[in-house]
Order: sequence, then C-alpha cells, then structure tokens
Amino acid sequence: MVEFKIYGYERSNGSIGFRNHVLVLPTVVCALHVARQIANSVPGTVLVENQHGCCQVGEDAEQTTKILRNIAIHPNVAAVVLVSLGCETVPYTKILREVEEAGKPVELVVIQEEGESGALGKGVRVARRFVEYASKQTRRPAEFSDVIVGVECGGSDWTSAIAANPAVGYVADRIIDYGGTVVFSETTEVVGAEHILARRARTPEVARKLLSVVKRVEEKAKSLGVDLRGGQPTPGNIKGGITTIEEKSLGAIYKAGSKPLSGVLEYGEHPQGRGLYFMDTPGQDVESMVGMVAGGAQIILFTTGRGTPTGNPIAPVLKITGNPWTYEKMKESIDINAGTIVLGEESIEEVGRRIFEELVNVLNGRLTKAETLGHGEFGIHKLYSTF
Repeated sequence: MVEFKIYGYERSNGSIGFRNHVLVLPTVVCALHVARQIANSVPGTVLVENQHGCCQVGEDAEQTTKILRNIAIHPNVAAVVLVSLGCETVPYTKILREVEEAGKPVELVVIQEEGESGALGKGVRVARRFVEYASKQTRRPAEFSDVIVGVECGGSDWTSAIAANPAVGYVADRIIDYGGTVVFSETTEVVGAEHILARRARTPEVARKLLSVVKRVEEKAKSLGVDLRGGQPTPGNIKGGITTIEEKSLGAIYKAGSKPLSGVLEYGEHPQGRGLYFMDTPGQDVESMVGMVAGGAQIILFTTGRGTPTGNPIAPVLKITGNPWTYEKMKESIDINAGTIVLGEESIEEVGRRIFEELVNVLNGRLTKAETLGHGEFGIHKLYSTF
C-alpha cells in the first residue's frame, strides 16, 4: 500500500486532533446569545449553537450532557470557553471538571454571577488568551490508527447508490486497512437492509444489537402511527428517485464498505476499538453528524445527490456528489464530483482514490468547502419532549 503522511495535534490525553479550535460552548440555550457574542468578538474561535440544556429529564438530560461533554473534550478542540446561565439542568460544573481531567484548557463563565456585560467581557478575555495558546501549537506525525472517520449520506438521489456511496465505501475499506476506524450511522437508513449488515457482524452479539436498534426505531415510529417500511419520509429523496426507505437503505449501506461490523454504538458513544462501527442516530443529517463527532470522529465524509450544504462546528465535512448536474449547480458547496462514474469517465475505484487523497489533505489542514463557507450546524438528538 502507498504510504500517506498525516499530521495532527497531540492532546495531553494522547488523542490526536486534525483541527485546533478554540470552542465557545453554551451549556444551555439561555446562554447562547452571550456565547455567540463572545465567538463573534474573537477571531479564531468556533461556536456550538446548543439549543437545549434545561427542562430535560432522565436519559434525555443525560444524553444532552454527554454530547456537550464529548464535544468539549474532542481532539479537534484545543481549549474551551464554557458559558453557563447558572441554573440550567445540564451540570456545567461536572462538564468543567471532566474537561479539566482530560487535560484541556477550559474556563467557566457564569452569566448569573457576572451579569450579561461582565460575562461577555470575561469570555472575550479568556477566548483571546486561548486563541493565543492554540496558535503556538504545531502538528506532529500521526497514524491512521489515530483517525476516526464518520460517513454520512443526505439529500440522496438515484446517483448516491451507484456512484458516491460505493466510492466512499472504497475509502472506508482503505481507512480500515490502514488501521483506522470508520463510523456510519442513520438507523432509519438501514431499515430494510439490516439483515445484510447483520451478516457482516463479527459476533452474534453485534448482530443482535444491530437488529434491536432497528426494531427500537421502528417501534418508536409506530407509536406515532407511522410504519417506516414501504414508504419514504423525505420529500427530497422522493424527488431524487428514491421511492421507499428500503431503496434508500440498500443504497446507503454501500458507504460503509465491505469490512466486518465490529460494533454497534449508542448516540455519541466512542468506539472501543478499531474497524467498522454503526451508530444509532436519526436520519436527520445534522443530528447524525453531531452524534458521530461526539463519538470521536475527527472528519466526516458526506455524500449528497441533491446537494446538502451543511457542516459541523468542529469537524471538517467533506462533500461528495454522484450527480454531475448537482455538482455543476453547487460547486461552491461540494468538494468532489463523483458524477464522473455516472458519465462513464471514471471507475468507482478511481473516484475512491481521489476521495482518499483529499481526505488526507483535509486531515493535514486543507479546508473543505463547508469550512470556507462558515457552516457550523449543530443539533443534539432529543429522546423526549422538553418538560
């Protein structure tokens, strides 16, 4: 195999980041305005637009806390300005402590203690100090064993199944061959294909868990009077020529390549080894990507037939389309045209090699289209209504 050199930022806990962000993180939606003002005032910071954090109970509150914590300790993050209102459900002092334990510079700003203007001033001073700190850090050689790649498909059409997803599947296999980890997600988009994936499970236990999470999401839909099978809940997919969820699923699983399935993860859970993993997430792209990034993915490969201009605050999102006409219309948003497969100009393997080479470039610092356009969409999957 040809060797590719990759370079990243080594964190004190041994993880490797491929971005070096100073993160402004509101622990509750009530702190979002001040957090946004801090981020807007200090170049070199990124903002997570958290819409939750209060009036949640039980496992729903626990999930929000877990995701915020995992985003804060993510290896792509150099330092964290934690912005709290002071009375939210999310235990912000616990998140502060866990970020400190991970060895990451972090400071807490509590609006109810500082006042709104005082919190803004303190947050700006802290953020400037952290940006200076981050600017002094340098990359060092890394290995693919340090890399977790999330793969996503959204705004799909008929070209996704025959071009973009198989090309990304080629890349997924190659990442694993080099010792890396690949996480794919979207439980609703394996409905109808779960039996195929289950046959690839390394153990009967992994197969059983995969089937159980698919059953769980179907039962949740049925509790709302909806049967997912035989229909297609996304209007864009229907316009793109995909008429049922089963058709979407059979095309979507191509992006996971052909390697054995090593495990099934809950939303935002970190893989406990290397190889191929499935994460239980919704099919909604932003929430799905947030789950994989919270689970440690440092970069996302995102296939889209119709064109979906979304990104992530802390992980670069590399866009691939299998539709050459979509690429012509959305060049500013899409990094790689895999529509050459549809036109007979390149093979799946040839496009896969191009995607892999660009993946290496992005890991080494090249900005994706989503990054240059400033995309930072963020949404945490809610399990229940707010109380």
